[in-house]
Amino acid sequence: MVTQTPKLKLTYEDYAKTPEGERWELIDGELNMSPSPKRAHQRNQVKLGTRMSFFAEEKDLGEVYFDFDVALSDTDTVRPDLLFVSKERLHIITEDNVRGAPDLVVEIRSPSTARQDWTVKRELYARHGVKEYWLVDPEAATVAVLLLDGKVERVV
Repeated sequence: MVTQTPKLKLTYEDYAKTPEGERWELIDGELNMSPSPKRAHQRNQVKLGTRMSFFAEEKDLGEVYFDFDVALSDTDTVRPDLLFVSKERLHIITEDNVRGAPDLVVEIRSPSTARQDWTVKRELYARHGVKEYWLVDPEAATVAVLLLDGKVERVV
């Protein structure tokens, strides 16, 4: 009888040891490296993030972050393009990361990450209770807004 050795799942502690300046994510205990975003992606990220940040600050709603680690669990740490944490939940933000689900996560479509954003990350964010997930497609000039109502996802 042949038995398989269970695959070792990495943790946030392992993730924290990845080299500075590289874009890593830890999904279900597996490290994944993603390339640095292209110029157009970064321009869209700055434009949208700046507007979101000014709005959140002006209305005293909470805080917006760019490319900040989100530790959803010990084996799931992602780095969304943008995220928002409401004023009432600022306690989940540490110097190193957000510990738990942000209120809003924004991913800007890139050819290298589009498939994962629509499948793996969509399921991951829903499973961990992210209330709102935006998938921005600059080429098509669209934003898919996914809302989590309880345990049911709605696309708006």
